[in-house]
Amino acid sequence: MILTVTLNPLLERRITCSSINIGLVNREGKIEIKSGGKGINVSRQLNNLGIDNLAFTFSGGSTGREFKDIVHREGIKSVFVHTEANTREALIFINESARLVTSCFSMNSCITQKEAYEFSQRLVKMIPNYEMIVLSGSSPCKETNSIFPEAISCAIKNDRIIICDTYGEHLGECLEASPTIVHNNIDEIENSLNIKLRNNDDINNLLSSLYSKNIKQVYLTDAGNPFFASNFDYRFRINPPAVKTVDSTGSGDAFTAGIIYGWHNDLVFEETLKTAVALGAANASFFDVCNVKINGFEELKTSVIITPIGKKMKVIDVKPQ
Repeated sequence: MILTVTLNPLLERRITCSSINIGLVNREGKIEIKSGGKGINVSRQLNNLGIDNLAFTFSGGSTGREFKDIVHREGIKSVFVHTEANTREALIFINESARLVTSCFSMNSCITQKEAYEFSQRLVKMIPNYEMIVLSGSSPCKETNSIFPEAISCAIKNDRIIICDTYGEHLGECLEASPTIVHNNIDEIENSLNIKLRNNDDINNLLSSLYSKNIKQVYLTDAGNPFFASNFDYRFRINPPAVKTVDSTGSGDAFTAGIIYGWHNDLVFEETLKTAVALGAANASFFDVCNVKINGFEELKTSVIITPIGKKMKVIDVKPQ
């Protein structure tokens, strides 16, 4: 079973109109309330892939009660730590005719030291019971910055696979703790580590640095552009399939779910990578977030181009003849 962990959950109010006229009254819009936050998105996508998982997160106040109701209604198994502060929320305006999405987010929740400590202690107790732990999204405040690094250290001690898909000021400490797998987009890692990845040499140097920290796999995505990945000290350049992007929200989380799918099903690295890329691309092609069905990305996998850089891996066919 997979455990997803989200420190900064989100209650989304999605308002969809056939067209939106700025400065005027817009009528006949459809309003939906959705649960969000990167780990929650990963759990939703894992449900669509038939992979059993549990989401662990914060919730608080009136928005937190709504958030918990929506999570349960979506069929996402979940455990919550209560907070005094309201769960953050967002207004998402979807202009269907123009295929435009505008998002407005509230301030992050202020988590107390006591609440952060309770979350961390419960997480440490949960980790040994799961095959893979996924740490997703940002840390809302300084009180929660130590939770992910401590979780990584606990997972390593318990010989668990841990995926780190986070950003912000705690990212450096997370990387020093040596998660099994790291997924970041280029902008996130540049801003979080205050570095510049201007060319292939910069990226190769970063991949070498992360491998020296005993990080097994790294995925450095760049929206729908070509990107780089590493499997141990093997490097790859990946060209994703061309899709008509509608809304890229959650595409990175769908990508992470694809990595989990590959590991969970013992797929070889390149097949796992194609699955992750196809899921991310499929997610970007419609407004819904991380709701790609099991048969909704297979065709895109055939358009993913993976080019080895440097030494090449040998793939041995062990299937019975």
